[in-house]
Amino acid sequence: MGELDGKVAIVTGGTRGIGAVIAARLLGAGASVVICGRGKPDQPPVAGEVTAEFVAADVREPEQAAALVDYAVDRFGRLDIAVNNAGGSPNADAATVSPRFVAKVVALNLLAPFYVAQAANAVMQRQAGGGIIINIGSVVADHPAPGVAAYAAAKGGLTVLTRSLALEFGPKVRVNQVTAGLVQTEMAGDYYGDEQGQRAVAALIPAGRMAVPGDIADACLLLSSPLAGYVNGAELRVDGGGEIPGRFAVARPWSAGRPE
Repeated sequence: MGELDGKVAIVTGGTRGIGAVIAARLLGAGASVVICGRGKPDQPPVAGEVTAEFVAADVREPEQAAALVDYAVDRFGRLDIAVNNAGGSPNADAATVSPRFVAKVVALNLLAPFYVAQAANAVMQRQAGGGIIINIGSVVADHPAPGVAAYAAAKGGLTVLTRSLALEFGPKVRVNQVTAGLVQTEMAGDYYGDEQGQRAVAALIPAGRMAVPGDIADACLLLSSPLAGYVNGAELRVDGGGEIPGRFAVARPWSAGRPE
């Protein structure tokens, strides 16, 4: 028996990367899972003989976010978990980036979670047992980096949104955030360079490595389970302890006793 037997979940952006692993983890715990994206995946997430169901949706559009929730309820009769995973942004120069680019980044990383949360809450408030909303944040919200100004601002807003919705949607609906650190996905090379560059980045993380998608998925599973029944409005940081400040990278006094 899984800890999520009989539960129904939505994972936005669940067709690849972190979202696909989150969906597979929830499936493995017994939940029925609906994923969405703008393009159908070649292979939807699976766990054993159970496969996630795909709905084509651009959750930046309020009507499509609501339709995604409606599909899950029509298909399975309820909605217990909504994971707002869809997000991201390519690097862009803040001095020259277009207003259209900024608007799309903010829409995907801040407005879309708001739209999904509204639609999910409307269902969860009416059903026995309420529900759970999990937003996937990023450490760039409080540790900005060059090239991600719009993304960092949107993720900062998402953290405040998480706390605000927790105040308004409780007690029936809990709203929490998993804040991801540096994650090795198929796109890691675009952000952290080749293998040597990624090893150099990992050396600055107290855990000695970057996260993998399964680390984020495990945190989502914890927050979805009865073990987190009194956790609301919380930010669970999955960042391996943060990053050693660059000014210490040369002297490396903090590395004493750590295996190379």
